[in-house]
This record gives sequence, C-alpha cells and structure tokens, in this order.
Amino acid sequence: MSTKPNSSSKSSTPVPREVLASLGYVKQFTGSTIVVKLGGSILQDDGLLSQICEDIALVRAVGVKVVLVHGGGPAINEELTRKAITWEFVEGLRVTTPEMMSVIETVLSGNVNRRIVRGLNHAGLRAVGFSGMDAGTLICKQADKRLQLVGEIERVNTQLIDLILAMEDDLGFRGVPVIAPIGAGRDGQAYNINADWAASRVASAMGVTKMLFLTDQDGILDQDMKLIPELDAGELVQLIEDGTVKGGMLAKARTILHAIQNKVTDVHIMNARRSHAIVEELFTDRGVGTVCRLRSRGGAHSSTLSSSLPAKV
Repeated sequence: MSTKPNSSSKSSTPVPREVLASLGYVKQFTGSTIVVKLGGSILQDDGLLSQICEDIALVRAVGVKVVLVHGGGPAINEELTRKAITWEFVEGLRVTTPEMMSVIETVLSGNVNRRIVRGLNHAGLRAVGFSGMDAGTLICKQADKRLQLVGEIERVNTQLIDLILAMEDDLGFRGVPVIAPIGAGRDGQAYNINADWAASRVASAMGVTKMLFLTDQDGILDQDMKLIPELDAGELVQLIEDGTVKGGMLAKARTILHAIQNKVTDVHIMNARRSHAIVEELFTDRGVGTVCRLRSRGGAHSSTLSSSLPAKV
C-alpha cells in the first residue's frame, strides 16, 4: 500500500534558488507592459522567428502584456532590387520616393507583418497586425525635405494598441499588437518611419518602463569589442562622441537616449539568436546583452543627441 509523503518532513527537497528567483520576477512583471522591437535578419529566419514567437507566448501567458514593433530593412532591399529601384541614404536615412513608399508599405504592412502575426497565432496568441496608419496610431510630419517621405512622429494614439492588449478569447488566448512602422501625415500621406524610433515613441506614449531591442548583435561593445553589461545616458553619449558606438548601433543608441529620457527606465539590447533571450532577461537574475538606464552623469549635453534625426530606415 502506497503512502503519501509527509509534507512536513525535514527531508523534503528545497525549492531551487533559481526557481524562487524566477517566480519573484514573474510576480514583479505580471500586469505590466513591455515593448519588443524586432528587426534585421531576424525577420528573414523562419526558425528563429518561430522561437521568438513561442517565447512571447510564454511571457504573455504569465500576464505580461507585449507590444511588438518590427522593421524589415532586408526584405525592403530585396523587393526594391527585384523591381530595379535604386536608393540612397542621407545622414543614414533612406531617401524615400513615392515609388519606393508604395513598395515599403507593401513589404512592411503586408509580407513582414503577416509573417509575424502567423507565427504568434501559431504559438497560441491572438496577434493583430496593423501599421501606424491604422486608427491614426502614428501621426507624422516630414522629417526632412531631402528625405522626401521619411516621417518624424508627432503624436502616438494608443487607443487601438490598448484595445488589442485587452483582448482575451474564450480559450484564454491573449492579444498582441504587431505594428509596422508606417505613419500618417495630417493630410493622409503615408510616411516611412524608422522602426527603432517607432518603438521608442510607442513605449514613451504608453508609459512603458521596459523595452527590448532584439538585434543581430550581443549588445553594445566597448573599444576592445567586449560587451558592456550596463550603461547610463551620460556613458552612452560618451561612447557616441568618441566613436566607439557606430554604424547600425549608433542609430539605435540615439533612439535609446530618447527612450530613457522619456519615461522608459530600462532599455535592453540583446542578440535574438541567444536561445530564449526574452525569457532569460525577464525571469532570471542573469543579465542578457546591454541594459541602458537614465542616471545620466553626462550633464545637459546628453539631451542633444536624442533630438537628432531618426536612425537609419
């Protein structure tokens, strides 16, 4: 005859510290909202995208709301090349002609957005894909005449985002908004918006305190190409000014400065190819990639970079 183990026995196995720590982080983040930005080659890798969607489903299952903003530069380049449309950059921004805008809107709002929505729905969520044009979510003005249809966000309307986040069907599947970075001018004109800037402005408008950039890199590196685990605004400005941060990460650094100066307290830059990076960052005591926070020791000059033109589109 079997007997039930005595729950008060001194020989009972203790709960591992890692499990207790994870439960503590789950409790801390349950009910909160995070913004996740996806871009680069991540969106070209079906296997990796599927894994990220599964991780987002796990995060959403414990009550953490997720807003996903995506880019799609490589997919845009492929389609422009296929159509024999050439392009140029001015100060790191793609000059966007009306002909190119039609292609960009089709690629971002159609192909890329649909793939992400399918992946999230397959993972057990109720993803809703749309662009910043829909419901006047991202209202823009022309960023610079030289850039033609590149937009600078003037206002974020979070109404549609909030409605999707509140969704939950009879099976308990929860809503996730998936936003393509296309904005609307006050005259109805569509504008191409840098996805990093779109994510940063959405996070600030929603009062989100934690934002995750899933990239092709481990994080921000120092001059010796070693990962920097943590930076404040002043230190980030210094890395920009001395040329340590450059290229694509330079563009991202400027949006990060804007975010941490506008309500977002933690911005994480991590490599999307690290297995379960989102879950590890949120629910363990191991830091992943680089985290940027305000705590500026750089003085007033740290605000000047965040107001510069948006990063590469």
